[in-house]
Amino acid sequence: MEKVNLEQKLSLFSEHWSPKIVGELNGQHVKLAKLKGEFIWHKHDHEDELFFVIKGSFKMEYRDRTVVINENEFLIVPKGVEHRPVAEEEVSIMLFEPASTLNTGDAESELTKHILDRI
Repeated sequence: MEKVNLEQKLSLFSEHWSPKIVGELNGQHVKLAKLKGEFIWHKHDHEDELFFVIKGSFKMEYRDRTVVINENEFLIVPKGVEHRPVAEEEVSIMLFEPASTLNTGDAESELTKHILDRI
């Protein structure tokens, strides 16, 4: 039952596309990540994902449109929807998703993280 300081946790890592677990509740992981560049196209067949922007902004690309998410905004990507995050500049985000969620969903790549660090 300790509070979490997001700025302090974000200072502990610099790598992009490597989510870190900072909390758990009701089978969900609360994760922090830094994004820069283009991720891969993927979807999650069984999980919704919530992306909350702490600092910066990024684009969530869908096959038929693009949504810009700015600081203090969040976006929920429903399960089964193919998407790709793109960040021209570094952005810090918080993710809420089931503990079983693999960062690259149905697409295996060099960006896939099977085991996440807890910070």
